[in-house]
Amino acid sequence: MSEDGVILVGVDGSPESLGAVDWAVARAACEGWRVHILCAYSLPSFTTASLDGGYAALDDTAVRAGAQAVVDEAIARVQDKGVTVTSSLETGDPAGVLVDLSEEAVLTVVGTRGGGGFADRLLGTVSSALPAHAHCPTIVVPRHTEGAEYTPARRIVVGVDGSDSARKALRWAVREAEVWGAELTAIAAVPMASGAGALAWLPAAVDREQVLTDVRSGLDRAVADALEGHPEVVVRRHALDGNAAELMAEFSTAVDLVVVGSRGRGGFSGLLLGSVSQGVLSHASCPVMVVPARTGKEERAETPAERNQTPWRRA
Repeated sequence: MSEDGVILVGVDGSPESLGAVDWAVARAACEGWRVHILCAYSLPSFTTASLDGGYAALDDTAVRAGAQAVVDEAIARVQDKGVTVTSSLETGDPAGVLVDLSEEAVLTVVGTRGGGGFADRLLGTVSSALPAHAHCPTIVVPRHTEGAEYTPARRIVVGVDGSDSARKALRWAVREAEVWGAELTAIAAVPMASGAGALAWLPAAVDREQVLTDVRSGLDRAVADALEGHPEVVVRRHALDGNAAELMAEFSTAVDLVVVGSRGRGGFSGLLLGSVSQGVLSHASCPVMVVPARTGKEERAETPAERNQTPWRRA
């Protein structure tokens, strides 16, 4: 990745958002990237009546000062980590601001279940909305618990279903494994258990083991394609009978990073990884990377000079 790579991280003053800053800085240090810390705020959607019957403008000085304090706290937390850190304040809904600016980032990082932080901004809302609309992969870092260490990422698991989004997620997972020096496991889940799942309607005559064999074959092909140019990465792979979201959430208790696609249907018959990402985000015990099918840089070609016209990207 280029030297001008930027990781965008949203903060609101909550412990969860500070954990997102820690993760972003650790990831940036792996490749000499820059971290841009952003706090977005908006004024209340009401005005106050003045004595003359009109409306008084609401002074946002105190609100902006509070947002700046949030940013300053985050910068102070990581100023000795050897990573270039820039920052900015933005007005507007945090999820919308982050989605817009994600088009210029390599990765966007937020915490989950915020709240109690600056201006009652709920990063829980952001962590749900952002992955579905971001132009780059989003990493959602869960609440830090005692003994939990999310970096360095030594074990990564990726969900694969053959869709374009999942294939992109697999390529990102391979790259993350290479950067971190991590073990990578690729999982294809087929919900065939009797009485539940997308394939529960299959007649008894259908050879379920053959279905798993076919899925495993498709998984092997997808992994082989993703490994081109990454000869040092070893990928374990498993085709499993079960609910994809539940399996990925279970794996999250034993790994350091889960990678999934943002949405997508198709690929291996009967698999719907698109519905998995939200389920994994709700229950994962480790950071989750949600990868869109297409990134902003793929959707809109631009030169480095054009990218540098964006103010927050300037070092």
